[in-house]
Amino acid sequence: MIGAGHIALIGPTASGKSSVALEVARRLGSVELLSIDSMQVYREMDIGTAKPSPAEQTEVPHHLIDLADPADDFHLGLFLEAFDAALAGVEERGNSAILVGGTGLYLQTVVDRFELPGRFPEVRDAIEAEPDTRALHARLAALDPVAAGRMEPNNRRRVVRALEVAEGSGRPFSSFGPGVDAYPEIGFSLVGIRLPRPVIDQRIDARYEQQMADGFLGEVEALIARPGGLGTTARQALGYRELLGHIEDDVALPEALRQARFRTRRFARRQERWFRRDPRIRWLDAENPVAIIDEVLRDCERARSQAKGRS
Repeated sequence: MIGAGHIALIGPTASGKSSVALEVARRLGSVELLSIDSMQVYREMDIGTAKPSPAEQTEVPHHLIDLADPADDFHLGLFLEAFDAALAGVEERGNSAILVGGTGLYLQTVVDRFELPGRFPEVRDAIEAEPDTRALHARLAALDPVAAGRMEPNNRRRVVRALEVAEGSGRPFSSFGPGVDAYPEIGFSLVGIRLPRPVIDQRIDARYEQQMADGFLGEVEALIARPGGLGTTARQALGYRELLGHIEDDVALPEALRQARFRTRRFARRQERWFRRDPRIRWLDAENPVAIIDEVLRDCERARSQAKGRS
């Protein structure tokens, strides 16, 4: 699976990694892009997830986009299966892959081959009956303090999943796989794009302005009007949750957008902290787009050469 010289291009949201990956693929040819984004898997969630346009997807093959209905709760196990199938297809065609995205857990799972815990729907249903997410986090801290310390107390989706595993399997959620703090040798080159935080913040603000101009609010209105509406996971997506607050709970639109910008900035900080722990990542400063593209081109060519040397 790892013999074709693949790289992963990572970084916080709004760092420009998708644009860099697309331009590198255009120049190199025989390169396909694999999205490592936990929300781009949902169909019809296009504007708010900054999904590649249909024209871009036609120009360069993209994978792991539009895998699930937004009413479904797509999970990491399904993503890993889809990733393995997509990467196998890339290699069968004799091409290389650029993994591009900012969902740290998804990336580390696919490159480090985490052991994924099972699912326990009855246990989960009982946990979901508790509306107080912080109370659930305290419950998790008693069972698995390591896992509890790695997540925000108000991140309901992650808290519920960790508690489901701890109570359903009898094992701490943090005990599965090599652990997010283990960094074994892998068959991917990891390249990170970084920018000063004020620049990231400005880009996040500009992205929301453009998304609203492109019809983001209408997209959310259409999603909740469709059969099945939005599932629990999709509802938590950045920007979507806040616009749902405007539509369903009468939050003023400027306030909803302020909340969206604030939460997205916090998310970018968490991405930075997650990726910064990984010593395998080679970091590139992205303030010069031309230079960053040239650097990533060299990384791709280097990965291909190394893969040929191993074959």
